[in-house]
Amino acid sequence: MRDRYGRVRLVAPPRSPDDAPPQGRSTGAHPEPPAALAKRPRRTRTVTLTLAAAVVAGAATSGAITLIAPDREPGAGTIAAPAPDPQGGAPTNATEAAAQRILPSVVQVRAGRGTGSGVAIDGVGHVVTNAHVVQGSDSVSLVLADGSTTSGRVIGSDERNDIAVIATSPNAVRAATIGQSGNLRIGQPVIAVGSPLGLNGTVTSGIVSSPHRSSGSRPEMIQTDAAINPGNSGGPLVDLQGRVVGINTSIATLGGPSGNIGIGFAVPIDRVRTVAQDLISQG
Repeated sequence: MRDRYGRVRLVAPPRSPDDAPPQGRSTGAHPEPPAALAKRPRRTRTVTLTLAAAVVAGAATSGAITLIAPDREPGAGTIAAPAPDPQGGAPTNATEAAAQRILPSVVQVRAGRGTGSGVAIDGVGHVVTNAHVVQGSDSVSLVLADGSTTSGRVIGSDERNDIAVIATSPNAVRAATIGQSGNLRIGQPVIAVGSPLGLNGTVTSGIVSSPHRSSGSRPEMIQTDAAINPGNSGGPLVDLQGRVVGINTSIATLGGPSGNIGIGFAVPIDRVRTVAQDLISQG
């Protein structure tokens, strides 16, 4: 339901036992009459469909779709990705196969006191991340899939699209396979990869909730229900062929410090490719 300002209003679930229906009563079999419902106060929560400015140190803007802020302590909770299976076991399903293809191309990005994620987009050392991850930093440290580190230099940022490009050694990170976002479908399976809360090589799965989600004056985003949390910023959204279809950038919050609630957003890779090429040519 939308209010007179066009904002989406969500009815909050019961917050205490007093709000819940009495035990043993079937609300489906015996619905309350309209008059009784009209007398009962209804609690609502507004989700404003606009992207806020970069959030400092994890603070969320109440009720707004908010950029995922980098973690405060890059060293805290950092866990390297599991070592590959020494027997080289074949993947048993499409999700596992996609994860195996993309993980070597994903890095943790440490900038100042914060962390985010990134993905190598070519074979000459260019890594894409979010502009808000590297904001205020000219140089960063990259933690690779095997736990080793290498340095990187920020060569350009586009704040409107929340995309930045980092240059590192050409042989440091294996390039990911870049897909297309123009033909994404509602319900299509995807995985999100990154370093939420410093946990390197984390993979979550979900679907495309909307391939063309408008958000105020911001460019269109891909909406997904794959779990995205602080530290996932700049990591790839990937299809089940292991191809990057977006760069994770923001989540919806309902006020106060918040993690994943099943509504995440990614910059479509078709636009990322164009923005990244412009930043590289200018850098």
